[in-house]
Amino acid sequence: MTGDRWTFLVMRGQDDPVQQYSLSSRTLRLAAGVGLVACIMFVVSAVFIGAGTFNRMQAQNLQVRNNALEDELAQFQTRIADLEHTLDRVAENDAHFRNLAGLEIIDPEVLQAGVGGPGLGVPESSPLWATDSITTKRIHATGYDLSALERRARLLSESLAEATDSVRNHRDLLESTPSILPTQGWLSSRFSQSRMHPVHNRPLPHEGIDVSAPMGAPIMAAAKGRVIRSGWLVGYGLTVEIDHGFGFTTLYGHASKLIAQVGDEVTRGQVIAQVGDTGITTSPNLHYEVKVNGVAQDPSRFILPDHIRN
Repeated sequence: MTGDRWTFLVMRGQDDPVQQYSLSSRTLRLAAGVGLVACIMFVVSAVFIGAGTFNRMQAQNLQVRNNALEDELAQFQTRIADLEHTLDRVAENDAHFRNLAGLEIIDPEVLQAGVGGPGLGVPESSPLWATDSITTKRIHATGYDLSALERRARLLSESLAEATDSVRNHRDLLESTPSILPTQGWLSSRFSQSRMHPVHNRPLPHEGIDVSAPMGAPIMAAAKGRVIRSGWLVGYGLTVEIDHGFGFTTLYGHASKLIAQVGDEVTRGQVIAQVGDTGITTSPNLHYEVKVNGVAQDPSRFILPDHIRN
């Protein structure tokens, strides 16, 4: 180097002459600066090209995901529509069921709305709103529909449970209400507050009916219930008493043989004893009583007319 100049010697081979180049420091710095700028521009261009390619790939991926999301939303909306039709049919059955159960039918407007419920806010509050407002609205609408269907399904479930309980209680009441003549025979003595007693020969209350029947004829339970007495009762002889629930009890006296025992669960028409003449009586017959909440009732009111023979 001479002064502020740089000399470069270039040799291509042993037989080739030596080439000499001389550059000033300023020129060299300028050349180095231009080269550095060129490198930087190359790198920046490469980065921009790479970033553009990446953005395009990312945009394509996002488009694929958006398309998949649109398809999923469309499928959800189809399923929601199917579920709405199903709930419509359930609502129709619920109305018939409640009618059979003696319950008031739910107002269609109340049923459609699902009796209120927490709101889902507004779609503008979603983080996705700034990115894709249209899709955000569809997602919000789908969520709203699902929430409404959940409330409606819950209401129908509660309604059907109520109707089921009502029908079950009504059925249990019917099954527990005395309704048949416990034995086949002839009505020989009716319910009375003052009847001339055939043995004591004086007026006495007769809190039941007497049915004349052959010795040993089957005595049947007038309704379902639980046996609370099976044994000897003064004046009544061999006796069975049944608690039917709902305040109903029945008593079957003068039996010759007891079949049902205390604690037995019996059904209407089940044989519980046999006709006899035990206790205070003059001939084979069944003394039959019905009480409601402990108060004696006329058993004839609880017997289907076709079963009574005077």
